Amino acid sequence: MNTKKNNSFLSKVKDFAGKVVAPALAATAYSVNAMTTTVFASGTEAVTKPLDNLKTLVIAVIGAVGVIILAKNVMEFAQAYQQQDSSTMNSALKGIVAGSMMAGISTVLTFLGF
Repeated sequence: MNTKKNNSFLSKVKDFAGKVVAPALAATAYSVNAMTTTVFASGTEAVTKPLDNLKTLVIAVIGAVGVIILAKNVMEFAQAYQQQDSSTMNSALKGIVAGSMMAGISTVLTFLGF
């Protein structure tokens, strides 16, 4: 009885594959081959130009903020040096390094080709 059930199930699967799957695959293959479209692209400038402008703006803003941070921390370092405050000098030196990195990021990225 169990073998009869399995044979019945297999025959249903074969019927389904023959009636549904095969025509669907044939229709898909026909659609892929027959419905092609030729695309004439003129260039990528229309898409990449606004992104390049945004990148340039962001890099310029980072550089400007870096110069401001650098100037602020140089003044803080000078005041801390005058007062012999080592804690503030240490903090100001870290700020000078961070400001230098931000101010020089545009030069580094230009050198790397971004």
